[in-house]
Amino acid sequence: MNIISAVGTTQAAVLRDRSGAFVIEEVHLPELGPGDILVRIAAAGMCHSDLVVRDAGGEPMRPAIFGHEGSGIVEETGSAVTRVRPGDHVVLSYDWCGWCEACLRGRQSYCTEFVDRNSTGFGMPGARLAKDWHGQDIGSRWFAQSSFAHHAVATERNAVVVDPDLPLELLGPLGCGLQTGAGAVLNVLRPQVDESIVIFGTGALGLAAVMAARAIGAGMIVAVDIHPARRELALELGADAAYDGNDPDLSAILACRHGGMHLAMDTTGRSTVATIAIASLRAGGRLALFGATPLDLHLAPIDLLGRSLSYIIEGEAVPQLFIPLLVRMWQRGRFPFDKLVRHYPFADINDAERDSEGGGTVKPVLIMP
Repeated sequence: MNIISAVGTTQAAVLRDRSGAFVIEEVHLPELGPGDILVRIAAAGMCHSDLVVRDAGGEPMRPAIFGHEGSGIVEETGSAVTRVRPGDHVVLSYDWCGWCEACLRGRQSYCTEFVDRNSTGFGMPGARLAKDWHGQDIGSRWFAQSSFAHHAVATERNAVVVDPDLPLELLGPLGCGLQTGAGAVLNVLRPQVDESIVIFGTGALGLAAVMAARAIGAGMIVAVDIHPARRELALELGADAAYDGNDPDLSAILACRHGGMHLAMDTTGRSTVATIAIASLRAGGRLALFGATPLDLHLAPIDLLGRSLSYIIEGEAVPQLFIPLLVRMWQRGRFPFDKLVRHYPFADINDAERDSEGGGTVKPVLIMP
């Protein structure tokens, strides 16, 4: 039974072991803090960042609820919440403090508290957490939402109110993966009409970048992936060319056939790919790095001769501004991200992970009962 209250229980997919399955359990929700909101989750996208914990070594993990691309309906609000109301339809994104220099400059994705607020699952010191039936704390602040659940405690800051006529079962992925890929193109790299761009890795993030580059009329758009079906989808969504990432001549193809690229994006988080991406750039080229997988990159100074690289978080997007922009682009047929989505019942979360990791599904979205 789900008690729709800030002091009650809900069903959540709990991961207790790095190599184990998600198990749907009944958990006790914490009381709402002043800036918190209770959201009945309608759907939640599955992002690679939700699964990267499996690759982390070291000590056994603490039990946690993942999911950071949630969408749903607000049911309760904390005492200090003023911009979100019960009944509002929302897309959930990342959290930030609002007061550090980065936040005050409109660069919330580089908030000094970003890691604590988003990437541990346990929030800032003293954060209210869900508990299991044994009274044990469960990480329920993953990106300030932990939306692999029927209900999630989020914050006013990481909630974006959307038109109630929009399909909540589709919008969740805008909160992270699609925002990151599209934001990297629209907010950071900003290709001109005569500039070429190569995108390594055509998962949801990479394909969002392809769509964004096409939407703003970039020059040559090249996609690279090891999966033939992904390459075909990239061409359908706007890429001008698509190459096999396992092609040993890839660097030469990009450097010679296309004269070197103006811009490059590596969404794979792999050092070998990032090295190829740098080599693909012409003088003055720029590379954007992503990926939750730790990247150990070794470069000689001459490798960056006339080139630059940066590691981008969340596409440098302000969610309250950028997510509505992506919705408008989708409504106008310029950002058809629905072609990436495959829906799964919440109970099939482990099937969704399998299909995502195997490359068969670009963007799994879990639908709550």
